[in-house]
Amino acid sequence: MIIILCLTAAILSAFLDNVTTMLLFTPVTIRLCEVLNLDPRHVLIAEVIFTNIGGAATAVGDPPKVIIVSNQDLQKKGIDFAAFTGHMFLGVTLVLVTSFPFLRLLYWNKKLYNKEPGEIVELKHEIHVWRLTAQRINPASREETAVKCLLMHKVLTLESLLRKKLQTFQRQISQEDKNWETNIQELQKKHRITDTILLVKCISVLGVVILMFFLNSFVPGIYLDLGWIAMFGALWLLVLADIQDFEIILHRVEWATLLFFAALFVLMEAVPEDQRLAVAVILVVWVSALASSLIDNIPFTATMIPVLINLSQDADVNLPLNPLIYALAMGACLGGNGTLIGASANVVCAGIAEQHGYGFSFMEFFRPLSEVV
Repeated sequence: MIIILCLTAAILSAFLDNVTTMLLFTPVTIRLCEVLNLDPRHVLIAEVIFTNIGGAATAVGDPPKVIIVSNQDLQKKGIDFAAFTGHMFLGVTLVLVTSFPFLRLLYWNKKLYNKEPGEIVELKHEIHVWRLTAQRINPASREETAVKCLLMHKVLTLESLLRKKLQTFQRQISQEDKNWETNIQELQKKHRITDTILLVKCISVLGVVILMFFLNSFVPGIYLDLGWIAMFGALWLLVLADIQDFEIILHRVEWATLLFFAALFVLMEAVPEDQRLAVAVILVVWVSALASSLIDNIPFTATMIPVLINLSQDADVNLPLNPLIYALAMGACLGGNGTLIGASANVVCAGIAEQHGYGFSFMEFFRPLSEVV
């Protein structure tokens, strides 16, 4: 299951952006793990690693690649969507093939099953979610105070039920996965695809958008950037879906994630060009191998592009630009797997997992990787 999830996430992240992929996969993975009584944290860490790897395959798989392909100077050098994908795809495929043995090594001696029965584990997380919801309410009126009191009463009731279950239930180690087939059958009955027509519309729009990405590289008459193509695809899907209440869609948009990206771009544009170049040189000389692990790969990529352009234009250095850009894309994307803050997909995955009661810390993300190394 873990291999299939990781491989599917890697393939989708090449065309959906790794942050979007984790927004889709994190709730599904958590529900599957709950059915199998597994700890979702380890599975999510593996997924986000392969998502970052797969995102390096195309120019829209990760924000650093969008920055590279959208740069006007690099477009004049022939680095467009098709050229970028053609150079990166083979290398990323080799990385994926060699990463699966490391995935097996990562979980060689780890007990993925929860020590407690699934009923108790699910009850504990339900208590955590109710308590978290209550803590987020800051009473400013009598109605909000009443709601918070009701939520806390629910928490106390569930905690009392949990204590009774812990006192009366004895878990048998040999029976830890005895009901998983029944649980999966129930999951298939309860969570079938409810709108097949909408699924077909989504796949069709996604296919046309990917086709336009490639046509933008081969047909000179298409004067659209990748961002505009994606926006038109989103608007087209909204029209085809025939949404009656558009406000519901707006409420479900991850505005915090969008603001996170916007703040990064604003931060980079606020830095003067001369200071940005100085910072980039220091990063290249001293921490080039670890930069994408210690800082987000978006500002790192934006900082390195003018450095590489200047290096390629220096007659004394005499280095070709294209291999340097492809190496930057590969390093920035794969280096994001080093720590929790190395890539935006890592941060988004941790945030969604926390909302479902399965949050993991910086060290919990870093410890399995350090053990493999």
